[in-house]
Amino acid sequence: MNSDVLVLNQDYQPISVCSVQRSVKLVFLEKAELLHDDPDRAIRTVDDEFQYPSVIRLRRYIHLPYAKIVLSRRNVMKRDNNKCQYCGTKTDLTLDHVLPRSRGGKDTWENLVTACNHCNVKKGNRTPEEAGMQLQIKPYRPVHITFFQNLLNGVQDHWKPYLYM
Repeated sequence: MNSDVLVLNQDYQPISVCSVQRSVKLVFLEKAELLHDDPDRAIRTVDDEFQYPSVIRLRRYIHLPYAKIVLSRRNVMKRDNNKCQYCGTKTDLTLDHVLPRSRGGKDTWENLVTACNHCNVKKGNRTPEEAGMQLQIKPYRPVHITFFQNLLNGVQDHWKPYLYM
């Protein structure tokens, strides 16, 4: 029982990830309902066999303040999977402003990407288009659930319909 379970709020919004043990407790106490189980696994007792949870939904709505992820060097690199968004290397990383600061570019999620030092110098004081460089992914403001992916080494297939609704 060393797996993780996606926890959804009553309105099906993902709010956290918990252990299988915790999810079983929530289901048995009728504080949550099982939405998806892992068909290849089961929880066995001496007398019974139970479904192995993968996704649960809370029966009561939990009000959470807006979970805003702080813009920081570490979080930008985490969003970009610690690799250069121009060439894909994972060494000698820095931050790059897509629209350079000298040309009015701001420190925002949508304007910062991870870049290796070589690509950052090559791009210089130009936009990627002007420098003839292609971004692998358009920069975006992450939502808190995307950070679970890095913590859990990816997303289970059962979770995808609930995470990307």
